[in-house]
Amino acid sequence: MKLAILSRAPRAYSTQRLRTAALERGHDVKVLNTLRFGIDLTGDEPDLLFRGKQLSTYDAVLPRIGNSITYFGTAVVRQFEQMDVYTPNTSYGIANSRDKLRATQILSRHRIPMPATTFVQDRADVIPAIESVGGAPVVIKLLEGTQGIGVILAPTLKVAEAIIETLQSTRQNVLIQRFVKESKGRDIRALVVGDRVVAAMRRVAQGDEFRSNVHRGGSVEPVELDEEFERVAVRSAQIMGLRVAGVDMLEGRNGPQVMEVNSSPGLEGIEAATKLDVAGAIIDHIDNQVAFPEIDVRQRLTVSTGYGVAEIVVHAGSDMVGKKLGDSGLDERDVTVLTLHRGPQVIPNPRNKTVLEGEDRLLCFGKLEEMRSMIPDRKQKRVKRLMKKHLPPTD
Repeated sequence: MKLAILSRAPRAYSTQRLRTAALERGHDVKVLNTLRFGIDLTGDEPDLLFRGKQLSTYDAVLPRIGNSITYFGTAVVRQFEQMDVYTPNTSYGIANSRDKLRATQILSRHRIPMPATTFVQDRADVIPAIESVGGAPVVIKLLEGTQGIGVILAPTLKVAEAIIETLQSTRQNVLIQRFVKESKGRDIRALVVGDRVVAAMRRVAQGDEFRSNVHRGGSVEPVELDEEFERVAVRSAQIMGLRVAGVDMLEGRNGPQVMEVNSSPGLEGIEAATKLDVAGAIIDHIDNQVAFPEIDVRQRLTVSTGYGVAEIVVHAGSDMVGKKLGDSGLDERDVTVLTLHRGPQVIPNPRNKTVLEGEDRLLCFGKLEEMRSMIPDRKQKRVKRLMKKHLPPTD
């Protein structure tokens, strides 16, 4: 295949290892400076310029987009996607992972275990927010910090309030997060490629430092992940739209706690710790997937008038519970089930003999009117009902 590695640091360890791994496998590979691209929207077909000239054809692109050029870098990746060039990391996946608040919101929606987190703007809401995550000590994070920069451990409520007030006065947005005491000074970095963890290491902070980043002097050691840690790491990367990702997790008392999903993970530390060919695994994955460029499935499937994509929940009291999928009546209503989500389990293209259970979530494609009739009315939030009870009687 012909592969482009998007990187502004051609001599960096990770870029060199990826290039070497591709060459060793007989691929044609070029390292291209992301900032030298031009997005050409003048013709009938989407196109890209590189150094002012029309870009030649590529089979795949591997983005190594630095934090400082996220906006332009993701625009370039998005243009490759419009040209049907395969990328293991989508433009929206990179953008989502760079915004800590957005990433936390997305992962929380899919019930990924994370330290309790809040985000507030008004000074009057700061102390209640700290108390809601368990009180001090508390971790304060800048939304766009990297490599441990902008991560502060506040030991007391007053110190936390002062730090947040200072940062907000300089127009900095911060997350307030529960401090996982049992994992102080150490975390797990799992390198996810495709649907598996290809390598994992434990990072241990130096001295009294609570941040375990290698860039801050932390040491690393190889680690064998148990099934739960591996499942959470893979699912987190997939939810974010990333097929190559570094997933950072704390070792909480009740299992893994995801801190961050990195779209451009460094390879030097993890290859040194594990002695594994991580770069080779990434290139092999791209080679196996290059025939399947990323597409916006929801957009493609909603082009037909009256048809679309919806998630149908099989509630405990539904008459579908206990029935086989083939006997559920969905086929007759022109509704096709694409995937079935059952707790943490995902069943792609479920068979007609699959027996439905309460709280199964069915991702379906079909007639919107038919699917709308199967979705129950939204429940009113409890807080709204309580507020209604306290309204004074009308005359």
